Amino acid sequence: MQWHATEQQSQLADALERFMQRDYSFEQRRALAAGAGFSPQSWALLAELGITALLVPETFGGLGASVQDGLHALQTLAPALPLEPVVASSLLATHLLSGCSETAAARAWLPRMAEGRAIATPAHFEAEQGFATEQPQTQARHDGDGWLLHGAKSLVLQAQFADVLLVSATADDGQMAWFAVEPGRSGVHLRAYPLLDGQRAANVTFDGVRLLAAARIDRPGQGAALYGAMRDVWLAALCAEAVGILQATLDATVTYLNTRQQFGQPIGRFQVLQHRAVRMWMELEQARSMALLAADVCTQGDAVQRTRLLAAAKARVGQACSYVSQQAVQLHGGMGMTDEMQVSHWFKRLTVIELWLHDSDSHLQRYANSLRAA
Repeated sequence: MQWHATEQQSQLADALERFMQRDYSFEQRRALAAGAGFSPQSWALLAELGITALLVPETFGGLGASVQDGLHALQTLAPALPLEPVVASSLLATHLLSGCSETAAARAWLPRMAEGRAIATPAHFEAEQGFATEQPQTQARHDGDGWLLHGAKSLVLQAQFADVLLVSATADDGQMAWFAVEPGRSGVHLRAYPLLDGQRAANVTFDGVRLLAAARIDRPGQGAALYGAMRDVWLAALCAEAVGILQATLDATVTYLNTRQQFGQPIGRFQVLQHRAVRMWMELEQARSMALLAADVCTQGDAVQRTRLLAAAKARVGQACSYVSQQAVQLHGGMGMTDEMQVSHWFKRLTVIELWLHDSDSHLQRYANSLRAA
């Protein structure tokens, strides 16, 4: 599959490259991961570059770009492993709110998100069901003119830095509904923790949280479709991010093979290591094609076909994540797993990507089931 960036995508990619070199180096990110896990200064710079406004509709002060534009920017930024909520807020939460832009919650939050003055993150997964959460156990019940929220969410990305949580719950009518909940509200409790890759997440409990009627994001009957659309974009985002990191991992490994000396010559001259590097390149290019496919189908087409193709893409990209990251560590030797080597941080992120929203085996099974049902 051949694809070429547009002029606008290339210009944004160039700006992001300069940002990574000047303001978000590996050592800066490493110190941040060991400390606060979030940089307000870096978030402000990303907002200046247009990342926070990219997918926000123009009517709310955004740039009105496509999801594909956002995925291209994410792939460019991926090797820096940003700890800031580029995916959670600028991509997923923005996409979710844009899908119900006529509601008061969307009108209240999207303009602030576009300017980088507010961070939103989806809160959907629950401990018992994990990534398979389809019907939330979190309950939203009418309470006078508002709502009363009870339940718990897990793996809420960057929740401790968010100004609003976009929470899924089962409403009185038994259907999924979405609510905008500020973390500072009475009855909201967060337990934050770092993930394997250094990103922050949290478990969030809602103990009788009272919400105004305007806090509901979606219209009745719309909630499940909103989650399905967000999940599809999330899968495509994981694929795009993976390709950016895979390319950086391969480049670093080839550089090391051509630099490391053994028996009076670079180890890259040994044919067996050349074969492994070529296999890494093949895995990368196959993953790149599938990531492009995912980007192309994630927001359009028949739902059944879209689900099938995204499952195939996530499965193939996940396999590449495992192979390339493991080979990179092995070819670097023991030092490849040390915290001082950037390849070890890429390894961790690629491992998380392979597992997030189900691993390759699960998506292969989903793909096979879809074919049998066709």
